[in-house]
Amino acid sequence: MASNEIQMAGQSVATVQQEDDEPTFPPYEGPAFLSYGFRPFFLGAALFAALSVLIWVALFAGKTQAVFLYSPREWHVHEMLFGYLPALIAGFLLTAMPNWTDRMPLRGAPLLTLFLLWLAGRLLVAVPLTGASAAAVVDGAFLAILATYVWREIIAARSWDRAPIGVLVSFFAGANILFHLAALRGMPTDLPERLALSVMTMLLTIIGGRLAPTFTREYLADRNVSRLPEVFSQTDGGAIILVLVSVISWIIGPESMWTGTALFVAGVASVVRLFRWGGWRTWKEPLVLILHIGYGWVALFLIALGASILGVGFSPENAVHLLTTGAMGAMTLAVMTRASLGHTGRPRHADGFTVSMYVLINVGALLRIFAPNVDISTALTYTLLGLSALCWSGAYLLFACVYGPYLIRPSLDEVAKA
Repeated sequence: MASNEIQMAGQSVATVQQEDDEPTFPPYEGPAFLSYGFRPFFLGAALFAALSVLIWVALFAGKTQAVFLYSPREWHVHEMLFGYLPALIAGFLLTAMPNWTDRMPLRGAPLLTLFLLWLAGRLLVAVPLTGASAAAVVDGAFLAILATYVWREIIAARSWDRAPIGVLVSFFAGANILFHLAALRGMPTDLPERLALSVMTMLLTIIGGRLAPTFTREYLADRNVSRLPEVFSQTDGGAIILVLVSVISWIIGPESMWTGTALFVAGVASVVRLFRWGGWRTWKEPLVLILHIGYGWVALFLIALGASILGVGFSPENAVHLLTTGAMGAMTLAVMTRASLGHTGRPRHADGFTVSMYVLINVGALLRIFAPNVDISTALTYTLLGLSALCWSGAYLLFACVYGPYLIRPSLDEVAKA
């Protein structure tokens, strides 16, 4: 992919749109909870993430038993990759697509139907009352329908610069289907897992790599600070290309020396990209700083995974948790908090509760990556995993408690107009 094409892709997935620039749509008379996709899906994702991680640790410690559609390990992996993350992606895209295309948002009964389909997938994967195949079909349908929605909006609005989003969501939906096909046949699920993780790495690299400098530039400009960071440059394009090449190599040859080298180089390039943005200058506003921390986790994941394949440092399992608990945790909370504040008419500023969420998610990630592998059953393993789960789940429970009322009630702008 040429540099100018990468630049277009980077610009195409730009950001949770500037809240003040939202297009005007006809007034919605239904429940506020169903007025925009971020409301049900962010709250649902937060509650599910908190509950499912606590259940996984309880299962691992032998404190409880459950008969899920798949084994406890496969259930945990599937529900983190294809349960929790799709809800966040849906909340983001269902809110951003109307801004990108000037088309009506999905709201009311259609939004409720899509949310209930996601919820049905979670319930049936946990308790397959309809049978294994039917549960897999219901769960697989959610991401397939979400991808269809994204492509419908892109085509209807001729918003071709958003096509990379459609491609990535389609690959993600395909990875979920492959996971079910493999797991139902008792086959390894390594390939669909790597495919899903690679898609998420690209989403975080492109979207996170756009959000961080954009909002940093906005924050610094408001304070009349000189030397504003560039939103996109050749350095960014080169880093994205290196990440793309490295994750494709990881999908195809996860143990090759070339893959390890490519991942390590991509990680170093991502560190260079991160430092160009000057995130330390935003330390007074954690709502912006957390975006840099989230992207930093992505860079560390690439370096650690590459090094582990080359036989140095972390095990591959712990390296992957740099992405799943660190990057995904920090970046998703960053987007959830900022979007929830902006789209409900509240000041885009991190209060004490929000800062606590950021601290908990990052501490939980650190504890998880330094914990021994789960196949080593020691007191230290149980302790670190338990503490990690409490911190990580606690961050999402705190989001649900603090931001839940914002998501359920009308926005402050709507209240003021009433």
